[in-house]
Amino acid sequence: MRKSSSTGSNHREDLQDEQCELQMTPMIDVTFLLLIFFMCTLKFKVLEGAMGAHLPKDVGVSTAPAEPLEKIVVRMDVEEPGTRMRQQRNGELRPYSAEDAASGLRFQYGDDRVIRYRVGAQSGLNQAEAFDVLLKLLDGNPDARCSIDPREGVIQDEVVQVLDAFLAAGVQDVTFMGFHEK
Repeated sequence: MRKSSSTGSNHREDLQDEQCELQMTPMIDVTFLLLIFFMCTLKFKVLEGAMGAHLPKDVGVSTAPAEPLEKIVVRMDVEEPGTRMRQQRNGELRPYSAEDAASGLRFQYGDDRVIRYRVGAQSGLNQAEAFDVLLKLLDGNPDARCSIDPREGVIQDEVVQVLDAFLAAGVQDVTFMGFHEK
């Protein structure tokens, strides 16, 4: 049952004519599968409790006593709450009514609202006086630590005016005081 030699030589020639090629598609598939496997099993190191903080560079562990850093505090108190007014479509102001409040309409305070400021040790100041005292205390020092202390009844617009005064003076470190109990 042996094949003749003539057919055997034909078989060898057929094998020699056929070229050996590498199949790239399965290799690429395997490479991507490995890549996906390693990406899915990768665990990043979690830094628990590590929080970025801007700590002062000139104060730290030392045997010498630390000098207390001065902070300029602007306290804002409502002396006269003023009249709530509502602007009508024609631009005129009229008193804010209970119906306006029930419908959720916006209001603004009239000119009779009085805010008193305390800057450092000086108190009972109006806005212009407070800003003058503030500029004298800052004296061109943009590294000064400043704080805004709005009390009950002070609205956001009034706080932003004080913040704008700090920023206009070049101050970068401005904080806000928290809630005060009565």
